[in-house]
Amino acid sequence: MELHDRVSTFEQLRPMLFSIAYRMLGSVSDAEDAVQEAWPRFQDADPAPRSPRAFLTTVVSRLCIDVLRSARKRREHYVGDWLPEPLIADPYDDPAHAAELADSMTMAALVLLERLSPLERAVFVLRDVFGHEYAEIAGIMGRSEPACRQVAARARRHMGEGRARFNANRAAGAELADRFFGAFREGDLASLTELLAADATLTSDSGGKAPSLPRRIIGADKIARLLASLSAPSAAVGMGMQRREINGAPGALMTDSAGRVLNTIVLEIADGTVQVIRIVVNPDKLAHLGPVADAWRVHEDVAKARRLAGRGTGPLAAWP
Repeated sequence: MELHDRVSTFEQLRPMLFSIAYRMLGSVSDAEDAVQEAWPRFQDADPAPRSPRAFLTTVVSRLCIDVLRSARKRREHYVGDWLPEPLIADPYDDPAHAAELADSMTMAALVLLERLSPLERAVFVLRDVFGHEYAEIAGIMGRSEPACRQVAARARRHMGEGRARFNANRAAGAELADRFFGAFREGDLASLTELLAADATLTSDSGGKAPSLPRRIIGADKIARLLASLSAPSAAVGMGMQRREINGAPGALMTDSAGRVLNTIVLEIADGTVQVIRIVVNPDKLAHLGPVADAWRVHEDVAKARRLAGRGTGPLAAWP
């Protein structure tokens, strides 16, 4: 296989390889690195692989397992809650597995995947998301086919124990999200409270590198009061809100006055209410979305706006 043929083949497979790696790792940057690291191995393979797709899937999967094993140790010391890096759009599209791809891309699913061992996560992603045969997975993992079946069953059990309820009606979910973000923008406490489930939760991930909530917030009243209190001071310092679908779910991209990315907000909607709000503030997890804002500076500006408005400067109120 000539070099230009290998380049062309690799670029054709890149979206699929990234999609696999992202679901295994929950990180855009790590997934991109794993895919790129597979290129020289494919380029130098001699003789040329009979199936480039199988060869590259094997290489990327094994690289991801290595990354996961080291990442588990890093995450034991992660500051605060860990959330996946937000992804605006999946570059890979496969109609045969559209539902599995969409489901596995959500923040809720990626958080659940963190419960699995690296081997379980790889097998689950390859089998239940991308539909690989067990014989192929056995070759990738270097294990027997029966062993891979057992790993897959164990992974499904772990995933099922924490499976969230997903909103089957995307249009209804998008409409509810529009109302929610509209109420957030207007500081409409009553509407926010009504749209939130009674036991709703709000989680933020800063990794200790940006202002964040000291702990998870639980309950519609507490969350609604926090969000409503941020509306006026956020507008006063020029913060913007861009409605986006993030990880296949309704969300928004928050920006500073210069249009730089401040955080992402993703909603989990079920039973006609917002069940979970996940906010990523960690600048390391936002860099792939564009220029990143100085969240500490925005924090100070919001706190100043609150003082001028006589609204106080508590840690929750000042959080952007």
